[in-house]
Amino acid sequence: MLFTVVISQEEKHYVALAPDADIASQGETIEEALKNLKEALELYFEDDDATRPPLTEKTIVTQIEIL
Repeated sequence: MLFTVVISQEEKHYVALAPDADIASQGETIEEALKNLKEALELYFEDDDATRPPLTEKTIVTQIEIL
């Protein structure tokens, strides 16, 4: 399965989020956050009752600013 991942920095850690599965993890580096997220996704989908997200053809990640 292929997932879109959004990475953000929160103080000293990076947070990696797979929005299609609503699963996130963190690490001290981007690489560690991605490794931890991959492990979390693999563990989640080992469960036979895990709901598999629908595949999307196009994902858009952007930012907006509010004042």
